[in-house]
Amino acid sequence: MDISNSIKLWSPDDRPREKLLEKGAHALSDAELIAILIASGNRNETAVELARRILSSVENNLDQLGKMNLSDLKQFKGMGEVKSLTVLAAMELGKRRRASQTKAKSSITCSADAYERFLEHMSDLMHEEFWLICTNRAQHILATRKVSEGGLSATVADPKKIFRIALEYNASSIIVGHNHPSGEVTPSSQDDQLTWRLRNAGKMLDCTLLDHIIVTNHSYYSYADEVRMEQP
Repeated sequence: MDISNSIKLWSPDDRPREKLLEKGAHALSDAELIAILIASGNRNETAVELARRILSSVENNLDQLGKMNLSDLKQFKGMGEVKSLTVLAAMELGKRRRASQTKAKSSITCSADAYERFLEHMSDLMHEEFWLICTNRAQHILATRKVSEGGLSATVADPKKIFRIALEYNASSIIVGHNHPSGEVTPSSQDDQLTWRLRNAGKMLDCTLLDHIIVTNHSYYSYADEVRMEQP
């Protein structure tokens, strides 16, 4: 690696560290923040230029950057194991910060609360998972449990297992959710059928299905918000 592309040797106007000290982190671009993490570029690129190229490979989408693994990052010239691990660690800290904000909420008051709780567990997954939130009559969270996981496009959610978990916590109501790795929030016919089965089973067991949330990194679909809990 050519040390001429080390950040400390750049002109003052081009140094993201100095820019952060003078103007604050909010003034830096995504590439400049990543450049601080990796500290140096390669023989042909500065750290900022290398960071821009990495971001360009994921269409400047930080969510997509968060899905990259060690091997993905090491494919870029100048990104050795230490630099790549530093970026991965920073992305994980970002996820944990969001998760800690979600954990501070002990109750579910709307579909957005449920979405944030599910997103904590299902963001950036490349396969489907099915999760369950158990609540009491005041809609305070009793437990958040994974029910199952599947492949790229489907997972199996057994109503018997779902309500067995709910009864284990003596839940008065439940909210279920699963992710669509494709990013498409529109429910499938299978999603509809499962929702109606769970709704009907919940009535028999005096354990109300409050909502079924379809989760993606950027948005969600709520059966309760769309008034689609009952079978037409």
